[in-house]
Amino acid sequence: MTTNFYLPEADTFQRRPSMTTTNNHSNAGPDADDADAQARQQQAIDAMLAKAFSVRKSTEPAADAAPLPPVETQRCGLIAIVGKPNVGKSTLLNALVGQKISITSRKAQTTRHRITGMRTVKATQFVFVDTPGFQTRHGNALNRSLNKTVVGAVNDVDLIVFVVEAGQFNLADAKVLSLLPEKTPAILLANKFDLIHRRADIAPWLKSMQERHNFSEFVPMSANNAKDIERLFGIVEKYLPMQPWMYGAEELTDRSDRFMAAEIIREKLFRLTGDELPYTSTVIIDKYEEEGNLRRVAATIVVERDGHKGMIIGEKGEKLKRIGTEARHELETLTGAKVFIEIWVKVRSGWADDEARVRTFGYE
Repeated sequence: MTTNFYLPEADTFQRRPSMTTTNNHSNAGPDADDADAQARQQQAIDAMLAKAFSVRKSTEPAADAAPLPPVETQRCGLIAIVGKPNVGKSTLLNALVGQKISITSRKAQTTRHRITGMRTVKATQFVFVDTPGFQTRHGNALNRSLNKTVVGAVNDVDLIVFVVEAGQFNLADAKVLSLLPEKTPAILLANKFDLIHRRADIAPWLKSMQERHNFSEFVPMSANNAKDIERLFGIVEKYLPMQPWMYGAEELTDRSDRFMAAEIIREKLFRLTGDELPYTSTVIIDKYEEEGNLRRVAATIVVERDGHKGMIIGEKGEKLKRIGTEARHELETLTGAKVFIEIWVKVRSGWADDEARVRTFGYE
């Protein structure tokens, strides 16, 4: 068994033989081959860390280009962004696309759909797929649907970006890692790397991660750092096949304004209710009409208990009013149009464990 280590300086792959122990009845130390293997492993780790802690210069993606490059020179591929809930996948997708297309909040399990975001740079079109965090705590119909989305995504892409907090790894990370197919190249993206200040702090963790999975590359970064985002494009590009683009050069997502309206309302719901409201609340768009420069939106927030309904409405309806106001402002920015929005709150007991109702509410 061998593991690929990426050596940035050489820009090539080096094979590291797996670590083995031998029975030596003479009580001598490791043989020369074993010692060489350990030395090569350490050299590879040191090289990866040297690049991580160096000044992060990188091939910056050129400005979105025109005219359209010839089809035979175009490159295009699917990149799945995966990781445990609330690890920063949606923030990363928004930064890569350059616009907010996936909602975020401090509440885990905010992303519930497969969100596709596109970015075209010169002759290369990057098609990023944001996935829900893999659910392990509850086995209801909603979570089974979310997990099915994750499994489907990792088996249908050209590259996987596995997002984890730098220096951290727990059972939730391990569950997602176990889903990664060996045949698909995977990049280990260590988010919040700016919090790591000494190389010695990260070396043991990086070694353990390489032993868990045959990652093609290690990419330290912060999703909020523009230079790190630019650097990631250059790293990802070489894994994408030469083939015609799937979308137009100016397209940013395959999701409709109607879908985005539901997501934005749900984001405001989660942000304004915090941990008080169970994650099983959802938003249904009953009406989305376009009348010139006006958008009319009618939405329903669905909860499982009467007590949850009261949390959302708030005293004298103030919390619900604020949810609507903040959602309206963001929708007006997104669409460039005036938005009129109406929101109701309804109780549907047990909906999250009802397969038929989960599908009716738009989950796969």
